[in-house]
Amino acid sequence: MENGHAPHVIVLVGATGDLARRKLLPGLLRLDQVGLLTDCRIVGTSLDDLDTAAFVEFAHKACEEFAQEEFDDETWAGFAAGLSYVPQGTGPEALAKAVHEAAADLGADEVRFLHYLSVPPKAALDVVHQLAEAGLVERARIIMEKPFGTDYDSAVALNSALHEVFAEEQIFRIDHFLGKEAAQNILAFRFANGLFEPIWNRNFIDHVQIDVPETLGLETRAAFYEATGAYRDMVVTHLFQVLAFMAMEPPTSLAPDPISAEKIKVFSSMRPIQPEHVVRGQYVGYRELPGVPDDSDVETFVALRVEIDNWRWAGVPFYLRTGKRMAEGARIISIAFKEPPRSMFPPGSGVGTKGPDHLTFDLADQSRMSLSFYGKKPGPGMKLEKLSMQFALHDTADSGKVLEAYERLVLDAMKGDRTLFTLADGIEQLWKVSAPLLSDPPPLRTYPVDSWGPNAVHQLVAPSAWRLPFEREWRRPNPSAE
Repeated sequence: MENGHAPHVIVLVGATGDLARRKLLPGLLRLDQVGLLTDCRIVGTSLDDLDTAAFVEFAHKACEEFAQEEFDDETWAGFAAGLSYVPQGTGPEALAKAVHEAAADLGADEVRFLHYLSVPPKAALDVVHQLAEAGLVERARIIMEKPFGTDYDSAVALNSALHEVFAEEQIFRIDHFLGKEAAQNILAFRFANGLFEPIWNRNFIDHVQIDVPETLGLETRAAFYEATGAYRDMVVTHLFQVLAFMAMEPPTSLAPDPISAEKIKVFSSMRPIQPEHVVRGQYVGYRELPGVPDDSDVETFVALRVEIDNWRWAGVPFYLRTGKRMAEGARIISIAFKEPPRSMFPPGSGVGTKGPDHLTFDLADQSRMSLSFYGKKPGPGMKLEKLSMQFALHDTADSGKVLEAYERLVLDAMKGDRTLFTLADGIEQLWKVSAPLLSDPPPLRTYPVDSWGPNAVHQLVAPSAWRLPFEREWRRPNPSAE
């Protein structure tokens, strides 16, 4: 257990699917490369009728295409030796046999099981019951993909069904946004620095924006989106979780239970989402995709105003925006500070013309932060301009140690660390505050491809403005080397 986890058999359900191909198999290889996947075996299973040799070849091609780092034949041979495969069609007994053979191969006294359910939501409970029939519940944990229900009633029913097989502490509901280095850096930035924690409240912050536009379309996911939409797919399971990190009170320690407790307090303080505070959009051309009806009312874009009714945040709006086929792809949190009086500055000085000071977090894989502020232009007179100080993880000596989100979260699940995972209580509370919107959604507005969404989003944040697109550029990596 030198790497913090017991010997494990990882059961990858849906092992030939797109997520496994792009993220999970390359991620597991990376963990193995950096020495964090010792004493592990991986059993793949899916509906595809393959044998182990064919699965190893599939995994090799996936890692060649999507692995973050190059690997040689020796590295691959060591990783591939721990892979095996059993088709789901052969039944629970065959799965149990393959898992126990992998466990015996480890030669350890006690081996834990980690079941990653990389399957569509409608198949999750069937897989859970199959694991129960196979006797693979004891000493096991499961990782589940979103969405976790589609409303309050379905979330309660799903959690109830899960709890018939697995205890809550065995269930790890994954949100890859929170697995990113930058998301965790929010906690460090907030609570370790005396410069910012005292001003992290309604007295100094005017509003907060969490903006996750995507350039990707829904050509291969239209059927899934017809049953979910942008709000269920992105806001409940991703953006609200990031909001909790931004808004939570200091936990008693950086341990899973205290952090989860503070996140749930945030969700419990959120006012119900009112339809008049929401803009729903659908990009032009979505209804032409296969499987999408001509009169589809499913949103591919959503922007909303969220209010947290507690002592720290009363009166501070949180603006959330996400959508498909937008002008740029980004994952930005922007905190706008309240502006001071300007009476001392002469007319034409430029003060206030570029908006308030902002603290910006970029939640991309390489963490970046920026603090913008007014400063004096060199030369005669009092002319001001907007300046910025920036930090980028790629400027540090440790940038190569960053784990991709799925890598970190799989490792945390193996350790039993639930800090970055979502609890049943939190999910159910979020569906509860979503009820007014889900029961009476506002009208759908179309927006052009490669735009920033429907025009109504500007009225939503008025008199403020959206921070994206930026008026300035992020500093390039290692500019001195160029």
